[in-house]
Amino acid sequence: MYVVRKDGVGMISDRHESIRAAVNRSGGDWQPPRAWWMFCIRHIGSNFLRAFKVPHLQKLVINIGYSRTVEEYNINYKRLEERGEAYARWCDAIGLRHWVLAFDEGHRWGHMTTNLVECINSVLKGARNLPVLALVRATYYRLNELFTRKSAETHERKRAGYTYSAFAQQRIEASMQQAGNIVVHRFDRRNEVFEVREMTTGKVLVVDLARRTCDCGHFQVERIPCRHVIACCANKRLDWQLYVHDVYKMTEVRKVYRFEFTPLGDPDTWPAYEGPTLVANPAQRQTSKGRPKLTGYLNEMDSRDMRGPRICRLCGAQGHSQSRCPQRAGPSAAGS
Repeated sequence: MYVVRKDGVGMISDRHESIRAAVNRSGGDWQPPRAWWMFCIRHIGSNFLRAFKVPHLQKLVINIGYSRTVEEYNINYKRLEERGEAYARWCDAIGLRHWVLAFDEGHRWGHMTTNLVECINSVLKGARNLPVLALVRATYYRLNELFTRKSAETHERKRAGYTYSAFAQQRIEASMQQAGNIVVHRFDRRNEVFEVREMTTGKVLVVDLARRTCDCGHFQVERIPCRHVIACCANKRLDWQLYVHDVYKMTEVRKVYRFEFTPLGDPDTWPAYEGPTLVANPAQRQTSKGRPKLTGYLNEMDSRDMRGPRICRLCGAQGHSQSRCPQRAGPSAAGS
């Protein structure tokens, strides 16, 4: 009702069963063409490592997800299949459009992880364990502060003469620096189809400006001109800015932070509440003991992958450290 207001919304998350259940019972509101559910590649790699315990293949699985073209996917998939059909069948069960860039029809916009939204954790840090009223108040005012600051930053960036967002600007500048090593061989001016060759690698690619595609895959995934598109535009004196999607323009970025928050005011001036009253049970309050705990929101991927058993450097046995070794003389060893 509040998020999916138009077709084509992309949602990136892990594969938790609670999320899957919510998507399935939405009655199609979180399913194509209304919304596209895709998986975070970090969670895919973590799940693969947990299932097979083969760290040397985790990177290959991640590379499969990052494949921007069908040809690149086939090469990486065949390499994984050669190392074991069980690994390939595990990947097949996920569904290509859920985790491979080449098959997501552009709904990811190049984003493979949930990092884009997990940065909000720094904004809400410390408010997680507050009472409900204090939590809502902290969330409201912290988001108001975030939107105010981001709105000022976008205004300053536009006043400084920047046309595109920082992400798009970096991509474009990098493509311009690399476009000098690309030669345009043949082209069809009427159909805006070009053939280019990279001087460093000798690789030949086809660029179709009309369909906005390039054999490298970056152009259609991110909707930003890659180095091959920049080279074609420079060769035929075309304006490359026509091929940057409007979503990256500062005029569109400023609309994200256009929403205004209304001051909450004093609680005495609020309308009367007639709902149920919730009273906290002090007996269920958790008391902090021992060393201070981390306040960051951690998950299974923040721990060391495939951590082996603890090995004693004194006797070489597993399951304890040198300070707790039974063969070490002293009160610590006697107590253990």
